[in-house]
Amino acid sequence: MSGNRHCPRCGRELTAGSLEGLCPSCVAQELLLGEAEVRGRGPEVVDQKSEVADHSPLVRSFGDYELLEEIARGGMGVVYRARQKSLKRLVAVKMILGGGHAGPKFVQRFRTEAQAAANLHHPNIVAIYEVGEHEGQHFFSMDYVDGPDLERMTGRRPIPAERAARYAKAVAEAIHYAHQHGILHRDVKPSNVLVDSDDQVRITDFGLAKVLTSDTSLTLSGQLLGSPHFVPPEQASVKRGTVGPASDVYGIGSVLYYLLTGRPPFNAEELPDVLQQVLNTDPVSPRLLNPSVPRDLETICLKCLEKDPERRYSSARELADDLGRWLRKEPILARPTSLWDHAVKWVKRKPAIAA
Repeated sequence: MSGNRHCPRCGRELTAGSLEGLCPSCVAQELLLGEAEVRGRGPEVVDQKSEVADHSPLVRSFGDYELLEEIARGGMGVVYRARQKSLKRLVAVKMILGGGHAGPKFVQRFRTEAQAAANLHHPNIVAIYEVGEHEGQHFFSMDYVDGPDLERMTGRRPIPAERAARYAKAVAEAIHYAHQHGILHRDVKPSNVLVDSDDQVRITDFGLAKVLTSDTSLTLSGQLLGSPHFVPPEQASVKRGTVGPASDVYGIGSVLYYLLTGRPPFNAEELPDVLQQVLNTDPVSPRLLNPSVPRDLETICLKCLEKDPERRYSSARELADDLGRWLRKEPILARPTSLWDHAVKWVKRKPAIAA
């Protein structure tokens, strides 16, 4: 027995620098699929970050870090709980899949995540400690959050409305802070929001982050930008509209929708059907799925999920303020969509039938 390791998906032999990653061919497939299916996961979670892959002891030396166990794996990287030797503290270390074989676009996207988050210092954003490269392996270390993400925490079941609104408000405030510092997240979803031991949310995974003043695209031709069940229409269309702060507002609304109903705003077994819904169908009213949802909170949620970015909240700050009003039992500024507005949107979507 040679002891060489092989790619868990295709069986190709892995080099020493790839750690627990995939071979370059499978990495390319992961990238082309965005947040691609990992280790045979079913289509219902094809856009979700993989759950903990291995709880067995690892204890592997990696520069200044001792890797203790793998805690997460997604389409772009693998995350380990680790101990930083020099400072004697627990951290999370994220490494690029494919090791030294990762292509330049893949590496660029990975480093963009690290650099974007490293410039943000907010209590509801996971802090970045170090960005570097060790023996050809790109990595960054960050604050270790001892808690689940919102997807795993809820178990796909609704949570109380007040708690959902509090989480969404904290996310909105953190995203507004990122926007003020010129960073779009572009992948706000339940699996990218962690909940720590103090029941405070912490946003992570800036892998699709974009500098607001930059026109540089990190997206491959034909690649979906973001996770299909939570992506705003302007990121889902081949002819994308302008992606801006309102796109992250949509993402926050999709998180709130998930917390209130236990499901994404749009759901289907096949990816093309999901994207068709994202582009052309209004989400089901949260109150139809969960009658206990307060009407005003539903109004706030659906305003975030408008197809037209101009009909959403103009900023994440404005959304946070309205959620704050609802939490304080004050009148909100958002108004339910009128029958006339419903009719106008239907005509725009179905011009031939309307004619």
